[in-house]
Order: sequence, then structure tokens, then C-alpha cells
Amino acid sequence: MRPETDEPPGGEHYFTEAPRSRSSRRELRFLYRGELLAFITDRSIFAATGLDPGTALLIEALNVEGARRILDLGCGWGAVGVAAAKSAPKGFVVMVDVNRRAVRVAKENVERNRVRNAEVRCGAGFRTVADETFDVIASNPPYRIGREAILQLLTEVPQYLAPGGRFCMVGKSSQGIRFYQSWLEEHWAASVEVLARGSGYRVLEARPGPKPSAP
Repeated sequence: MRPETDEPPGGEHYFTEAPRSRSSRRELRFLYRGELLAFITDRSIFAATGLDPGTALLIEALNVEGARRILDLGCGWGAVGVAAAKSAPKGFVVMVDVNRRAVRVAKENVERNRVRNAEVRCGAGFRTVADETFDVIASNPPYRIGREAILQLLTEVPQYLAPGGRFCMVGKSSQGIRFYQSWLEEHWAASVEVLARGSGYRVLEARPGPKPSAP
């Protein structure tokens, strides 16, 4: 399927808090580790016409085995969060998005896929998880908000990671993913690993902490 462009008709972005565009819901499905997952999407939500290749790569590369608490930051219609909840049945997934329409749809998709170990919250960035930490934070960031805003987000990530926690993000070259990889390596990551590559995208996994000393 062809994913929706970042800028829907009418000028609204998928990170608009209260979309005014007319609702246009559709159903889609994808196979995840042998299980067919079913979703509802809607207009003015990122990738409203199908699972985009970056998110698909993130889902396949994301390892949440053994994680007790997982954060899907900017969950959209819920693909990453639902997949993570299925992959970590003993863990708990918090899904957040600033877009109220996305939050409503994501809640519905949690129910549609019989997920009991996840919840969806509405709010920008880390606002709804201010006093919480997570073993894994995963995100396909809204790159259209600009580099300065993305860097602010990355600056805040470490305080929401539990000891030994990991941050996973996906992006493509035209979105500056190599720049963000270098920034993470320089500013707060003890290690940054490229978990997967494909279709111009790469999935990064970063762990905060002191950098290992040279031998």
C-alpha cells in the first residue's frame, strides 16, 4: 500500500493536536510473527493509507523480549505499540500521541487486536509520562516538526529510560537519520547500533551512559 504523505489535504499535519479534516476511516491488516493484526486508520494520521516502510522496519527490528515497560512515542494508529505488546506479553506498553484522532483510533486498535497489556494516552512528547521510566522507548519521530524540536526530544529521552534501557528510532537519509545517529553518539549514548537498514531507512538503538574507554 502507498502510505499517506506527511501533509494531508487542507494543510494539516499528522502531529496536529485536533485535526479538522473530515474523517475517512479504512481498515488494513498485516502479518506480525505469524499473527494477522487488524487496524483502523483515519485521515490526518501518519501513514493513514498503509503501514509505511520505516515503521515496518522498526517493528521488525525492535526487540522487547524481557522488557517490563515499553513506550511507543508518537504512536499514530498504534502499529508499533500493538506489535510490541504482542511480542512482550509479560510487559506493559504505554502508547502516546499528541493527535487526538490518532489516540482514539489507537485505543480502538488495541481492543481490535485483543491487547490487554497496553494503554493509550494523549499528549505531546513525554508530558503524559512525566514520572515514569521505561526499559525500551521506540519512536518514528515526526520529522516535519524540525531538527531543533527533534533534538529537544532526544535530549529528554535519557531521563525516561530505566537503568540499562534502550531507545530505538527509525528514519531515512532525507530526514537526517545519519545526523541524529552522530548526535546521539556525541551527546549521550554510550553505544549506538544500527539494527536494520532498508529502503533508505535505518533503525538505531541507543543506550545512554558513559562512553566505553579506549583499550
